[in-house]
Amino acid sequence: MRKIPALVAAGGLLLSLTACATQSAAGGAAGCEPAIPSGDASAAISATGEVGSTPEVELPTPLYASENERSVLTEGDGDLVGEGAPVIFQFSIFNGRDGSPLQESEYGENGGTILTATEDATTNPGIEDALVCTAVGSRIAVVLSPEDSHGGQGIAQLGVEADDSLVYVIDVREAFLPKADGVNQLVARNDLPAVVTAPDGTPGITVPDAEAPTELIAETVKAGDGDAIEAGDQFVVHYTGVLWDGGTVFDSSWETGSPALFTLDGIVPGLAEALEGQKVGSQVLAVIPPELAYGDAGSGSVPAGATLVFVVDILGIR
Repeated sequence: MRKIPALVAAGGLLLSLTACATQSAAGGAAGCEPAIPSGDASAAISATGEVGSTPEVELPTPLYASENERSVLTEGDGDLVGEGAPVIFQFSIFNGRDGSPLQESEYGENGGTILTATEDATTNPGIEDALVCTAVGSRIAVVLSPEDSHGGQGIAQLGVEADDSLVYVIDVREAFLPKADGVNQLVARNDLPAVVTAPDGTPGITVPDAEAPTELIAETVKAGDGDAIEAGDQFVVHYTGVLWDGGTVFDSSWETGSPALFTLDGIVPGLAEALEGQKVGSQVLAVIPPELAYGDAGSGSVPAGATLVFVVDILGIR
């Protein structure tokens, strides 16, 4: 069961680095079917106000669903969200029993939460799969069963009882590539880590049995043709980080299932240097010496003096 009051768990953006048819840009397919059907409960919800602003929500109470339901309140005109696509969305949550508000995200241009749209949701069942096949710019209503809302257990601090359904009003603001889709590049150097990519985009990294390089190395493994990352941009990535010594994974958004939203001044200097100017759709291999990473202090599972290896898929710029 998810730990509440985080009714939407945005996964671990760990390690504070300091801190059917034609594919669309968001990975969706024209004519795809939503993963969650509409039902009487979700269809009974209405909301007014512009998408991207705090909605005025009306719902009959008590409202209950034994199975998850999803209805479109406002149809967006953007791409359909495909399986595996990272999505930035804004939400308001209500108790279906009495309509009381429970939680909401930050609204406005820069507000929102990022999750992966997937029919295999485990962190946020009923939310991540509700995003699949939703058009960007849409507002949807989702009514979750007690099991998927809160594990069928009450949440005393929020006044949620064991058999309450929760109601989500979700604004789908942006969607991005599910994985790097650039053209494979020949990496001529044989002294660098080898990268192989699974069909879903997850990279495997094999570090050579050799001394770590002392300088920053950045190689484009796949060359995308989207916009280039510039200073001040917020950009969406999937990444895996391993230690040069031993090849141990110390951080991976692929493992948590949650893509990351970064800025160049919010990550370690070596990674920022490696990513600046890289284009959306690219996959980048970066080898970062300690002085451009965590130095002699280390951080969390990164020991002091560690050389880091990152493989980063650049999925979009906000």
